[in-house]
Amino acid sequence: MILRGARVALGPQRAQQLDLTIRGGRITFINGSAKSIDLSGHMILPGLINAHDHLAFNLFPLLGRPPYPNATAWAHDIYHPDESPVREQRSVRRETRLAWGALKNLVSGVTTVAHHDPDPSSATRNLPVRIAKAGWAHSLEFTPDLARRFHATPANRPFIVHAGEATDAAGRDEIFALDELRALDQRTVTVHGVAFDARGLRLMKRRKASLITCPVSNLFTLRRTLKRSAFSSGIPIALGTDSAMTAPGDLLDAMRAARTIWKLSHARLYAMVTSLAASVLRLQDGRGEIREGGVADLIVVRDQGRSPAETLLDLRRVEIAIVGGKIRMVSDRFSQFAPDSFERLTVADRGKFLVDAPVRAMFQETVARLGEEFRLAGRRVRIK
Repeated sequence: MILRGARVALGPQRAQQLDLTIRGGRITFINGSAKSIDLSGHMILPGLINAHDHLAFNLFPLLGRPPYPNATAWAHDIYHPDESPVREQRSVRRETRLAWGALKNLVSGVTTVAHHDPDPSSATRNLPVRIAKAGWAHSLEFTPDLARRFHATPANRPFIVHAGEATDAAGRDEIFALDELRALDQRTVTVHGVAFDARGLRLMKRRKASLITCPVSNLFTLRRTLKRSAFSSGIPIALGTDSAMTAPGDLLDAMRAARTIWKLSHARLYAMVTSLAASVLRLQDGRGEIREGGVADLIVVRDQGRSPAETLLDLRRVEIAIVGGKIRMVSDRFSQFAPDSFERLTVADRGKFLVDAPVRAMFQETVARLGEEFRLAGRRVRIK
């Protein structure tokens, strides 16, 4: 596959008009010549990386009556599996809910997701996005064998755990509890970290640990999110969405929320969903950037004549998503490039697409259990 005529993002501030050749799922060389897709007037960006989501929970409405002092209090309050709306949500097959979560990400330009749940590889193998490989624990509260899981995690993978998702002293001290368990080192990635104080952040830096922030989720459950000072702590920080139970919207919405809350530079926000996210998740195959030999995880967007970072921060619509060198989604403007097996999907505020997923069957099953007004991370979906 040759992608020609577009400007190619070579970093947050630099784009250059280049022809990209994709062969064997990788970018094999630049400025080739062969039968090609004309992308004049567009920009090619690296596929985005959502560093934290629970894919199976993105049909849920917001749950709870915040604010809560910590995530444990929220979990105990909302978990009533035999009551509405949780009962109806759980009646949708988990495989279907996982696929909807993948589509929420794909239509917003995400090609890799750190899915934080104990789903076997067989349940996620056929999703149209990549699932980052990682060791994981839910949290200190809900994972009694956390230390065992940490030590069983391969050295080349991250170990991801909810921690500091609180505003109380117990949440503040969770980082020290991880250290006492010898579960805090360069592989450790804590999610949320809202309660961590300067002392805890210094410990994380010494241990070379990383952090994933989910500001939309935190502002709902806790009415507070990560302090801005954390961004000058020297700790790598990536961005995630969390699920629709606490955070409607997708990664593009999360980026705009982060810009409003912390006033971070466009370049830093761009890195938090591309190269920095890849580093935090220990992805070493070229994800999060566009380079020769790197995997061809790419998105195509309209070119507004601005830098890649500025383009991404104002992005509302993705035209093409390519994962591993294969087109997995196209907008209706590029429908001629969709295989016959692709199915139609319309997502409010994101557009009309053809996607590599059994959307009709998913929609029919979901409507039968949740009704026609169901939402995908807060957005209405249709199959026309």
